[in-house]
Amino acid sequence: MRVQPQPSGDQSDEVSGRLHTTGEIASQPACWRRAAEVAADPATVRALPRRGERVAVVGCGTSLFMAQAYARLREDAGHGETDAFAASEMPAGRVYDRVVALTRSGTTTEILEILARLRTDSPSTPTTAIIADPETPVMALAGDVVVLDFADERSVVQTRFATTAVALLRAHLGESLDRAVADAERALAEPLPAGVAQREQFTFLGAAWTTGLAAEAALKMREASLSWAESYPAAEYRHGPIAITDARSAVWVLGTPPTGLDRQVGATGGLWIARDRDPLAELVAIHRLAVEVALGRGLNPDTPRHLTRSVILRSTA
Repeated sequence: MRVQPQPSGDQSDEVSGRLHTTGEIASQPACWRRAAEVAADPATVRALPRRGERVAVVGCGTSLFMAQAYARLREDAGHGETDAFAASEMPAGRVYDRVVALTRSGTTTEILEILARLRTDSPSTPTTAIIADPETPVMALAGDVVVLDFADERSVVQTRFATTAVALLRAHLGESLDRAVADAERALAEPLPAGVAQREQFTFLGAAWTTGLAAEAALKMREASLSWAESYPAAEYRHGPIAITDARSAVWVLGTPPTGLDRQVGATGGLWIARDRDPLAELVAIHRLAVEVALGRGLNPDTPRHLTRSVILRSTA
């Protein structure tokens, strides 16, 4: 089964002198609206996990963190036991009712290897890939494919594909995306928190499903701006990591923070950021921060050092 919306004009394509990343970040609310439409398509409903199934979700890099977010969302919504793994770390021999692979490129070696292994070792296990590019090897390996080609990206750093995949999965779980879209539009229109771009160290905190988003926020800062960035479950931050926080630091919470933590961070001199917004929309604001810090350091966030759009490993045999 192949779920592939018809492509439409993409207003986020690069214009004269504009970064791909900037346009892709700005397009996220529109992509999420389309994701909600895709989620309602009967073919998508058939391809994605059913209530009660035991599910594993695999990904690499950004897609791993989105898998972690979805796994917790799905369990908290009462849809069934859901595990998230790096594609290279999924244990052999576990029995699942479905395996979902998140992959923007459809060419990542570890994703292709796990899907190939499942076809050989567990041919009766349904597999679904959520991808951006339908002209890639994953199309032949996954049993079902949901194509979000309207959220594909030209930049190396992932932004809109990752958040659009999560938006799709949230909608499939029955969530309305109205608030998330509205908050993302605000995150794009309003200034970043005062002074945050001048900080030198960034800590992102989450809880439950937003722990994965916090990990992704830190990754985005490292990839795009080469920043010292870390992430933790919010309640764990007091158990050691707060020691790094000082007047050079920003501590940004995605979701509801633990009581009293704002005062503890304030006492360190760190900049505390916690806002009543949908956490996925807060990630959009952090995307903007990563670009602003990168440009301030003379870096091009479209082409971060040592990275490529997809990790394709060559056999050494």
